[in-house]
Amino acid sequence: MPNCRPNLQAETESTPLTTPAGSSPWQLRQAALTIRAGGVVAYPTEAVYGLGCDPLDGAAVRRIFQLKGRTASKGVILIAADLAQLRPFLAPLNDIDMAPILASWPGPNTWIMPAATALPAWLNGGMETIAVRVTAHPLSAALCRASGMPLVSTSANPAGRRPARSALEVRRYFGEELEMIVNGALGEQAQPSRIRDARTGAVLR
Repeated sequence: MPNCRPNLQAETESTPLTTPAGSSPWQLRQAALTIRAGGVVAYPTEAVYGLGCDPLDGAAVRRIFQLKGRTASKGVILIAADLAQLRPFLAPLNDIDMAPILASWPGPNTWIMPAATALPAWLNGGMETIAVRVTAHPLSAALCRASGMPLVSTSANPAGRRPARSALEVRRYFGEELEMIVNGALGEQAQPSRIRDARTGAVLR
């Protein structure tokens, strides 16, 4: 796959980070460096806290599965700050099918899209599609920008438990097993993002 890992150390030393209200440049920088070092972080999204990591780091993704107690067969969702971050993970889609996707982003809308060839099986369970979203959540988007990549996004909870909606709930679930918890406000969504099939428009969740 194309290299989507710019030199974050050089960038963060020379470029000021744009941070949303309620967060700090230090927290954002530390979270990004943690992700790029192979760590797993929890961070707020549109509706719940999510667990995230570098999507191309197989060990980190598998660790998320272990923390949640779930298998890799369903794959994961990737969130990004913009479409450009997702393009290396996607196969081309025609303009007609792309139109409703672009109209819904950024926003709480996850789309099942054709995956790029040779995509790691831990991301999509070996299927020919992958779930992706350009997030409108300011802190999630800022973390993607600071990391220089899209991030794995799966709800922060063990399988069968309700998703965490605060940093405290994340801590209660996972204790010291996470490298970092990013504190911040959730978005205004009451439920996790809607999931739709990009090729058929069918609502899957």
